[in-house]
Amino acid sequence: MASSSCYNSPCAACKFLRRKCLPGCIFAPHFPPEEPHKFANVHKIFGASNVTKLLNEVLPHQREDAVNTLAYEAEARVRDPVYGCVSAITFLQRQVERLEKELDSAKADLMRYASNDMSQPLIGTHHHEGENIGSTLHNMAMSRRMGYDHHGGGSYFPWNDQNNSGGGGGNI
Repeated sequence: MASSSCYNSPCAACKFLRRKCLPGCIFAPHFPPEEPHKFANVHKIFGASNVTKLLNEVLPHQREDAVNTLAYEAEARVRDPVYGCVSAITFLQRQVERLEKELDSAKADLMRYASNDMSQPLIGTHHHEGENIGSTLHNMAMSRRMGYDHHGGGSYFPWNDQNNSGGGGGNI
């Protein structure tokens, strides 16, 4: 949970809404003053009133997850107003399908190797649409990097990386 003292600096929500941040502020634990963009995006997409209602209805131990979900969807909607996080989900589903096909081909290659059937080539038979091992490893690293780290580091969205050859906002 983010720590924000209402006495030192108002939380990002109260600062954005230009109101006094009171000690019982429901936004303070989730929208620290160091992350003004987080509340700005959530407010732009969902509205402060709706977020307040939602946080009041959710059990206190579930609020952090609710805020992270709202922030993720809000950022996705800001980047891609039509599809939101669906484009990231679709990108990951396509990557899983591509990697499953590659794994199936690799298993078939191993079976041929194990049965000493060397009449069929082993190298280059399991790459989908001319994809090479380097780009496969890059895609695997990208999916790890985009992970679900809500506390910094990698990007939430695979299409933010200039070197990434797959996916894209709105390419559903």
